[in-house]
Amino acid sequence: MSAARICLVAAAALGLNACVGRRDIHPPSPPLTNASPVPEPAAPAVAPATTQPAPRAPQAPIKVAPPVVRTPAPVARSSQPVAPPAAFLTLDLNTLKKQLRETKAIGFFSKIALKSQVDDLLDEFRKYYQGKAGFNMMDLRQSYNLLLMKVLSMLQDEDQKLASAIVSSREAIWNFLADPKKFATLEM
Repeated sequence: MSAARICLVAAAALGLNACVGRRDIHPPSPPLTNASPVPEPAAPAVAPATTQPAPRAPQAPIKVAPPVVRTPAPVARSSQPVAPPAAFLTLDLNTLKKQLRETKAIGFFSKIALKSQVDDLLDEFRKYYQGKAGFNMMDLRQSYNLLLMKVLSMLQDEDQKLASAIVSSREAIWNFLADPKKFATLEM
């Protein structure tokens, strides 16, 4: 930018008119007080008329490199078949019982408490099918869901494979428990 443009931009930004046509900008005078005499303004320095500013050398234009576009490397495909994810694995009650005993994700005392809660739920199903219960199938489903949520919360960080197998088996286990004929075959 030339000096005149800089001066105009500064003047516009600061609201000054003093820059136009001047090369020297003097600082403002100190404020007047009653005790100080009025200073006389200094004569502005005037450059001789014969002196001209030195011509500037032309500047080379700034070159900007075009952006580099990177394409990802192609993914190699393997010819081996992919194993199905563990989410499609379904468990029956006996397998679930065995895997819950073997997992290290649940502590010993928690396993004992969990077994007690499972036994209580199975007793509620027995009472329901015998007609001795004061609750309905919706109450049993709610108890079943709460028990499974408790088991999943114990397993989710330590034994994700078993947790995903339980999630995928949830409805199959419920259907087994909700069918009185299938439930009668249960040996636990």
